[in-house]
Amino acid sequence: MNTFSPTLLKWYKANKRSLPFRDTHNAYLIWLSEIIFQQTRISQGLAYYEKFAEQFPTPTSLAAADEDEVLKLWQGLGYYSRARNLHAAAKSMNGKFPTTYEGVRALKGVGDYTAAAICSMAYNMPYAVVDGNVYRVLSRVFGIKTPIDSTDGKKEFAALAQKLLDKEHPGDFNQAIMDFGALICTPQNPQCLGCPFAKKCIARRNKQIDKLPVKEQKTKVSERFFHYIYVEQGGYTWLHKREAGDIWQNLYELPLVETKKSGLLTTKPVWCGRATLFPVGKPVKHVLSHRIIWAQLYKAVLPPDTKVPPEFLRIKKSSLEKYAVSRLVQKLLERI
Repeated sequence: MNTFSPTLLKWYKANKRSLPFRDTHNAYLIWLSEIIFQQTRISQGLAYYEKFAEQFPTPTSLAAADEDEVLKLWQGLGYYSRARNLHAAAKSMNGKFPTTYEGVRALKGVGDYTAAAICSMAYNMPYAVVDGNVYRVLSRVFGIKTPIDSTDGKKEFAALAQKLLDKEHPGDFNQAIMDFGALICTPQNPQCLGCPFAKKCIARRNKQIDKLPVKEQKTKVSERFFHYIYVEQGGYTWLHKREAGDIWQNLYELPLVETKKSGLLTTKPVWCGRATLFPVGKPVKHVLSHRIIWAQLYKAVLPPDTKVPPEFLRIKKSSLEKYAVSRLVQKLLERI
């Protein structure tokens, strides 16, 4: 165990990824990167980080933005609660990013992992991160079978990570173990031949690499069936803004009918009047963390004098790209 930290840091020095947020100790920019890269691959999130850093270079500029502007810039990245929390947290800063662990941890959307990452990298504070990469590396190298989603498991891994942490270089250590999990000790097909811990790795020795880390509970996946209707009313179309209490809160979408079973709609909304619903293409399968959505697109041509129900917003078709929509709706709109 005494050699874990120096071995890891030596590997990191030779193999670390060159990323823009690693060239700064600006806590605000590091926070931006940590929120954007939660549950997101570096390759996918890098362009978003660069856009946010350029458009909102300070907490004040982000706080002053309209939420629709923030969501539009976030469009396509998924997990939109991160964007809403990001905006709310910026508003709470009064123009200055917190300088204590407690202050950082109190920001909306920031948990133990994110607070530890920010404080270690920006302020050199000795807090160890524990995320999926860390669970995987430590469980394999030290042969830990305690479920990572159990109370005991979370305590055990947090204590071990803190014990292993290089107190003089906590930021480098945290980034090193995350890079190591992303590049070497991967979920599938880990690069054991190039691993500096190969000779001491208990999981490799016991042929249990594919069995660690252990999870106690399995995620239950549900199915939902969405029917989106693209309204064509002269040069206009309709949108609806989703409300709180469900996925994609505050994002815009086409008029929606949800059914309990799959299959085409057998009845149409009252506001369609005599218009015919024309199915456009086949249903789209959209996978989220805990659910699968099957979405069918329809087109309805309505007379120019059709009254727009109060729950819908009538906009010019040419203005659609100004509104933040989910990746699913974006894919459906590409069919029109």
